[in-house]
Amino acid sequence: MLKISIVVGNPKPQSRTLKVAQTLAEKLFDSVEHQVEVIDLADYAEEIFRWPNDNLASLNAKVAASDVAIFASPTYKATYTGLLKAFLDRYPANGLAGVVAIPVMTGADQTHSLGTFTFLPVFAELGAIVPGRGFYFVTSQMDRLDSRVQEIVDEYSGNFTRLAHVGAFATTKNGNSLSVEDIENIEGLVK
Repeated sequence: MLKISIVVGNPKPQSRTLKVAQTLAEKLFDSVEHQVEVIDLADYAEEIFRWPNDNLASLNAKVAASDVAIFASPTYKATYTGLLKAFLDRYPANGLAGVVAIPVMTGADQTHSLGTFTFLPVFAELGAIVPGRGFYFVTSQMDRLDSRVQEIVDEYSGNFTRLAHVGAFATTKNGNSLSVEDIENIEGLVK
């Protein structure tokens, strides 16, 4: 079963940003068995800067154990929120090693659409795998959410297929390569 975490850095609980991230997860992984853990950081705002904090350490561990983590934030000053930054700062270097990280940002208009790229240095430091350019959504288009999400789902599905194809030819831990049948099975999962 695919483990998916959705981490939302909007200071408003149950935000449109959360809705966008949930819709993306639903559409992107609807064909595979999965479980979703939603972490709405607005619910933890009062404790995000308390160190140490067992509650937040537990949340960080859940995300690090995920196969996929969708990190979503509204655009604040051309980047993600301080709330999300504080959560990410709790990880050590390579703290998200092997986790597929998908950046999602929302904003009032397209002028801040490059904001998804601000995640990339942090994800690289944390060892996450970023399989695409991220998804920027203009919140005035909530009535077009499904069609906009489908566009990015098509893009990410293609990226996952290509990554599975390349990964299938990599040497496994025991030094063996995967068989043609294994490769076809992997590619079938991501289509």
